[in-house]
Amino acid sequence: MSRKQHHFKGAEVSCCVKYFLFGFNIIFWLLGAAFLAIGLWAWAEKGVLSNISSITDLGGFDPVWLFIVVGGVMFILGFAGCIGALRENTFLLKFFSVFLGLIFFLELTAGILAFVFKDWIKDQLNFFINNNVKAYRDDIDLQNLIDFAQEYWSCCGAHGPNDWNLNIYFNCTDSNPSRERCGVPFSCCVKDPAEDVLNTQCGYDVRLQGVSQKYIYTKGCVGQFEKWLQDNLIIVAGIFVGIALLQFLTAAKSCKFT
Repeated sequence: MSRKQHHFKGAEVSCCVKYFLFGFNIIFWLLGAAFLAIGLWAWAEKGVLSNISSITDLGGFDPVWLFIVVGGVMFILGFAGCIGALRENTFLLKFFSVFLGLIFFLELTAGILAFVFKDWIKDQLNFFINNNVKAYRDDIDLQNLIDFAQEYWSCCGAHGPNDWNLNIYFNCTDSNPSRERCGVPFSCCVKDPAEDVLNTQCGYDVRLQGVSQKYIYTKGCVGQFEKWLQDNLIIVAGIFVGIALLQFLTAAKSCKFT
């Protein structure tokens, strides 16, 4: 294919627009590379790269997938945008703008569907959290994610502490030999400001005599997340609108070159 077919026809490309696209995409590309590297490093630490079949063994959600998928998409898009803007390559810029436009459309569609089918989304969130409660001890990254969510939103389980009966280590059945029987993870515990050292055994046996607000959080994470979302609706909406506008403007600018 000739150079003329690859490059822009007519007037020269504005240097400002060209280097804006290049600068935006190199940051995008570097962030994607960092996300991808973190994901691969996490999998290497867990031995997943040496045993690929173990990817399907986890019953819950592996947070590393977010880094791998998001990092991979950002890396490919950033690379295409960088080279396309710098070399004024119409094929790469078309690929970049179409893909970015598709992501923007999918985000918009997901937002509309989430608003229309919010009850269904809530049910799916319940199902998702309960599935991950079951797999709490199966993966250290999932465990850290659940602990972070419970501490941040001051909650315990999807609807309350008794959701931990779904986990084989924390359920209250007589046949459960675990020392954590009828307990909850330490992230459910109400923190004592006087304690300097984290007590990871604070959740032992707390559900044997019923649930007390004095020792553990009694509200579920689904309800607490909804409350947090309502309290921070303007900020969350602003972030999503800002990201969407940035995607739209970048895709529009790249389309001018194609």
